[in-house]
Amino acid sequence: MGAVSLDDLPEPDRPEIAFAGRSNVGKSSLVNALTGQKTLARTSGDPGRTRELNFFDLGGRLRLVDLPGYGFAKAPKEVAARWTKLTQAYLRGRVNLKRVFLLIDSRHGLKKSDEEVMSDLDKSAVVYQIVLTKLDKLKASEQDAVMARTLQQIARHPAAYPKIAATSAAKRIGIDDLRADIAELALPQ
Repeated sequence: MGAVSLDDLPEPDRPEIAFAGRSNVGKSSLVNALTGQKTLARTSGDPGRTRELNFFDLGGRLRLVDLPGYGFAKAPKEVAARWTKLTQAYLRGRVNLKRVFLLIDSRHGLKKSDEEVMSDLDKSAVVYQIVLTKLDKLKASEQDAVMARTLQQIARHPAAYPKIAATSAAKRIGIDDLRADIAELALPQ
């Protein structure tokens, strides 16, 4: 289901995980790879195609939430501002939100906009885990360097989960490991 306002959110009756990241970081592709369904989340080459909070039920035990991207979007500013405000309200106030998976394009690393989101999540005490995407686009030596640099950068963020997931939806790199991390969040605490 999609939510365009806080009133549209489903009941907080099960754990939720959310996927956030800049526009065109590969959120929808990763959701599709994790669920094994090629068309569950719509993918697009146009930044800003996801304009609502999209909730996916994972077997009645967990909900996955695909959030609109932040940063550049091919949308009117007032429309982008509306979904940004909704996303921020969701992230700050959702009691059943177990973790935000913050997707970062491995080719570019953490950008200023990512750091701003991380600071907001730190202030709201929302646990987030960095997921590097598009890992297949880097050489092995570059992969190690971006992992080390990202670990160093998140060390100063109190709400950052200390493990980075490295993935490629196209080549299925790290998908099983990330799926296992997510499954742990569905277990009763």
